[in-house]
Amino acid sequence: MKIAIDAMGGDHAPTVNIVGARDALKKYPDIETIFLVGKSELLSKEIEEHQLNDPRVIIVEAPDVVEMHESGAKALRRKKKSSISIATDMVKSGDADAVVSAGNTGASVAAATVKLRTLRGVERAGIASAIPNEYGICQLLDAGANPEAKPEHLVTYAVMGAVYSHYVLGVKQPKIGIMSNGEEDEKGTKFTKETFALIKDLESSGKAPFDFVGNVEGHDLFESDLNVVLCDGFTGNIILKSCEATAKAMSKWLKVEFKRNPLRILGAIIAKGAFKAVKKKSSYEYVGGSPLLGVNGVCIIGHGGSSALAIENAIRVARETVTLKVNPHIEEMLDRINPGS
Repeated sequence: MKIAIDAMGGDHAPTVNIVGARDALKKYPDIETIFLVGKSELLSKEIEEHQLNDPRVIIVEAPDVVEMHESGAKALRRKKKSSISIATDMVKSGDADAVVSAGNTGASVAAATVKLRTLRGVERAGIASAIPNEYGICQLLDAGANPEAKPEHLVTYAVMGAVYSHYVLGVKQPKIGIMSNGEEDEKGTKFTKETFALIKDLESSGKAPFDFVGNVEGHDLFESDLNVVLCDGFTGNIILKSCEATAKAMSKWLKVEFKRNPLRILGAIIAKGAFKAVKKKSSYEYVGGSPLLGVNGVCIIGHGGSSALAIENAIRVARETVTLKVNPHIEEMLDRINPGS
C-alpha cells in the first residue's frame, strides 16, 4: 500500500505530518511507501530532525502551498504544483493508493473531484465525519463537500455511508436518519421532505443496505443508536464546527472551575483517568480523518489543527478504506440499486 501525504497541509505542517508518518510506519508494516509531498529542502531537514530514518519514505517535490485562508478551487487553478494537487495526481496516476491532507478542505475536495472524478453512480461526493455517541460512531454526511445538495445526492450519501459503516466500522445493518427540525415525518423543509420520500421509497423496495429511522434532531447525534445522519454540506459543516467549539469551551470551563479551590483540584486529580477517557472518545485526534466518499480514489481529509497523532490516525483511516475495498463495495451497491444506470 502506498499513501501520499500533503506534507505542507495543516496549521502545524510539516512537522506533524512527518511525525505522524513516522509513527504510522512503525505501527503498520504493510504500508509499502509513504510519499511526503511538499518543499523538499524543508522536508529533508524535518525528516532528519525527527529521525524518520525509514527507506519507505520518499519525498516528492511540490513548490507551491495552498494556504488555509485561500479559496480552495481558485488556489488550485493558480497553484498547479501545490502539495495537495501533486499528492492527488499520484492517486490519479496509480502511484499512490490514497491521499491524506490536513490542509485546505476546499482544495482537497476540489482536487479529488476534478482529478479523480466520481465513482460510477455517484453525482456528488460527500465528507463523512465521525461523531462519537453513546453507541459508538455516527457518521455525519455530508460535513462540507457539497453545500447545495439535492435530495438525490443524499440518497447516494445514505448508500455510501451505510457501506462505509458496514465494511469499516463493522455495523451489520446501519441505521440512517435525516437531520431535521423534528422527528415527525411531516417536519422539515421542502429539501428534507423530498429526501425523506426518496429514501423511504428505496427502503420499501427492499434494496436499501440500511434501516431508515426517518427524521432525527441534533441531540440524536449523541443520544440515539444511529450510524449515519444525512444533511447537505452547508448544514453539516455548521453542525461539525459547533460540536468542536462546544467541546473546547466545555474543556476550558471545567479547567477554570477545578482550579477555584484545593478540594476541586484534588477531585480533578482523582478523576484524571475519566477525563482522559472522555477526551480520547471525543477528540478528532483519535478519529483521524474524514473520508471523502464518492470519489474514484481514496481521499482522507484531516482537521486543520491536526496533531501528529491525528495524522497517524488519518493514515490508519486511509489504510482501512483501501484494504477493505470501500469504493468497489459502493459501486457494487449502487449498481444493485440502480441496475443499468
